[in-house]
Amino acid sequence: MTRCRLCGSAALASVVDLGATPPCESFLAADRLDQPEPAYPLHLRVCTDCWLAQIPPLITPEETFEEYAYFSSYSTSWVEHARTFVADAVRRVGLGTEGSDAFVVEVASNDGYLLKHVVDRGVRCLGIEPSVNVGAAARDAGVPTLTEFLSPDTGAAVREKHGPANLVVANNVYAHIPDVVGFTRGLRALVADDGWVSIEVQHLLTLIEQNQYDTIYHEHFQYYTVASAIRALASGGLALVDVELLPTHGGSIRLWARPAEVAGEPTRRVADVLDREKAAGLQELSGYTEFSARVAKVRRDLLKFLIEAAERGETVVGYGAPGKGNTLLNHCGIRPDLLAYTVDRNPYKHGRFTPGTRIPILPPEQIAADKPDYVLVLPWNLRAELVEQLSYVHDWGGRLVFPIPELSVVDVASRKVTA
Repeated sequence: MTRCRLCGSAALASVVDLGATPPCESFLAADRLDQPEPAYPLHLRVCTDCWLAQIPPLITPEETFEEYAYFSSYSTSWVEHARTFVADAVRRVGLGTEGSDAFVVEVASNDGYLLKHVVDRGVRCLGIEPSVNVGAAARDAGVPTLTEFLSPDTGAAVREKHGPANLVVANNVYAHIPDVVGFTRGLRALVADDGWVSIEVQHLLTLIEQNQYDTIYHEHFQYYTVASAIRALASGGLALVDVELLPTHGGSIRLWARPAEVAGEPTRRVADVLDREKAAGLQELSGYTEFSARVAKVRRDLLKFLIEAAERGETVVGYGAPGKGNTLLNHCGIRPDLLAYTVDRNPYKHGRFTPGTRIPILPPEQIAADKPDYVLVLPWNLRAELVEQLSYVHDWGGRLVFPIPELSVVDVASRKVTA
């Protein structure tokens, strides 16, 4: 990668180099264990002209998403987050008012986890989901879903067939597309001239401040501040009018945008977040220079804990097999000698192995059967939810381990952090 994919500048500076890893969602079936795996460099750089953080587009979205292992409905907290969002969006945008023919489109709609709440309200909707398997699950759940990637042409075709959308939702997808300009133009093609676009994406500010380097992986092509998101939206004819700071995924931003012609002045919240980003140094290189050293410390601390536990004869297993977990496992070089297995609620992953590190993925019930001393929680962003779900680990004196933002060992009964 020699030029910024947003502004075309050649002024790219290194933020952190995580080596080379396999794509994070390429879970291995047992019959592939003796076959080679492709690995790609994972090097985050930032453009010092528009301040978009980005990695090289070494894999295509088609390679990742046509058959996808992630189903949103398996996260209880994420389903509740979607339900709350729909209720709030109905009020903000005025959906479902008497006599209206409102239309909602969600891009990267996954298994219908969000649009099912729109369907339940009797509002016309459509999901655009590139993954064949999860799109089929959405249709089975009664959510109309088109199996396509969003482009300007796709957006125009949907608009012509269904009419313009009063609300376009794009949650956790704006980082997943290498052609950010084309994707943004696709959003503009979908939305009505007086409509709204809502985008949720991880906030680079919290990624840097909270050492969340495991969220850097090949299907995340770019990482946004509000400042860089404003530039990205403008490339497709959209303007930011409001922003919300969310706790999801360790810290996200919800961007409310409208066609530039009707957007008007942004809210005070936009200015406040821009001020926070500037104060953190994210519009100059000084805000990025210490990140690599802090990433190295996370790695050393986790490896030290796992090695010492093994030397004491204690057992450590994992909980969850998220994409972010595979960045962490590969960067730290963790293998089954240090982490016997991990478990996941998604049956699609059972019997498979993590990419690169080849750790077995089992059903969650295996933890209670084996009673390990420690459970390493890989989806650390669901900490509150998982401390409750895994409270039974206390029955045999087990404890939970969270690797990020720094290593902590938690007694699930007292919630006391002991390391």
